[in-house]
Amino acid sequence: MTDLRAAPHVHVRAPGKINVYMNVGERTADGYHDVATAYQAVSLFEDVRAYPADEISVAFGGPVDTSELPLDRHNLAVKAARLLAKKTGYTGGVHLHIDKHVPIAGGMGGGSADAAGALLACDALWQTGLARDELLRLAARLGADVPFSLAGGTAVGTGRGDQLSPALAQGVFHWVLVVADFGMSTPQVYGELDAHRERHAADIAPVQSSPVVDAGVLQALRAGDAEMLAEAVHNDLQVAALHIRPELTATLEQGERFGALAGIVSGSGPTVALLAADADAALELQVSLAASGLDARHVTGPVAGARVMGD
Repeated sequence: MTDLRAAPHVHVRAPGKINVYMNVGERTADGYHDVATAYQAVSLFEDVRAYPADEISVAFGGPVDTSELPLDRHNLAVKAARLLAKKTGYTGGVHLHIDKHVPIAGGMGGGSADAAGALLACDALWQTGLARDELLRLAARLGADVPFSLAGGTAVGTGRGDQLSPALAQGVFHWVLVVADFGMSTPQVYGELDAHRERHAADIAPVQSSPVVDAGVLQALRAGDAEMLAEAVHNDLQVAALHIRPELTATLEQGERFGALAGIVSGSGPTVALLAADADAALELQVSLAASGLDARHVTGPVAGARVMGD
């Protein structure tokens, strides 16, 4: 049987992300929320390979169970390829093969990484030659996290999260991810946050109309100081995610018992990101969590955004 990957193709690697800080504004008239978030791209990647074809299609491999993912026009990578073709007038197709490593519906932007990888891979395969800014504009039309997966590194996202400003980050941060065996619906988590705020309106501070990222987070990132960052990480969505899935509280507590400097639910969850002091501490934390039966993975950040690989 012929190995498809041996055929001429373009290989793009796109990273997952952690929201090290997330401030969620009020629900707007269109039902969405403005946010201010500090993204960090981490070393858990989606591998997107693009092959010449007559039509646009997608297939999946890798260790993540993808049996529930759509393979038609509803798939985000397919949407990305179709959008690029429409933008550039390209009339051919592509077969996308994606090895998934980022959890599905895990709060780490796996689908967004697929879309970013597909945009870049198709641009290279079709030789459409779009400038980076044009690709970023297309990415923003696909989803709030897609531009960041293209850009990578560390950045502040505002608006829906798609308006990016680079954030300087020194050194390497070590994270241990605890991956759940279930996903979470982003709209459900936002809805629960709205409900939580209504229930506790008399007890919590008013919601900011124009959310911002706390200066302490940016200072910690610039300093490359894990202990300083541990004091500043925050996610407004965490309270909602924990209300829907209370067992995540135990994961956060267990991580801190095993030596994490801090723990946070990434994005809308359910992936828990635990910050470690250094590589050795991260390895010890990973081993301890794995020994207790959790799916724990050591990753580092920041890493580059979606990029064409040399194979």
